[in-house]
Amino acid sequence: MSNEINIEGIKLYAYHGCLDEESRIGGNYIVDVYITTDFKEAAKTDDLTKTIDYCTIYEISKKEMSIRSKLIEQVGYRIFEKIKSEFHNIHSLKVVITKLLPPMNGNVEKVSIAIKDKL
Repeated sequence: MSNEINIEGIKLYAYHGCLDEESRIGGNYIVDVYITTDFKEAAKTDDLTKTIDYCTIYEISKKEMSIRSKLIEQVGYRIFEKIKSEFHNIHSLKVVITKLLPPMNGNVEKVSIAIKDKL
């Protein structure tokens, strides 16, 4: 059996980007994490240790987003790898990082990257 746990809309302020002002001013980001797992045992026993702890996903995202990178691709990869190493009952994992109002020569609402793999 396969079930999904989605942690969406983790709103964080961070200092990622290639431009110098991005390292000083920062910007708003959203992290979404999509996990396929089997939480049947957790559902039967009401035991948090048998499923994915949402708070841990949030803390991983918050910690990795606090480490400055030029590329959100690098941040996404760090979040992905940390979640993968923390939980061994994941069948597939997708991490999406969205950068709101990126500094570009045009009117762009957001840019995002997605990292997805079957484990």
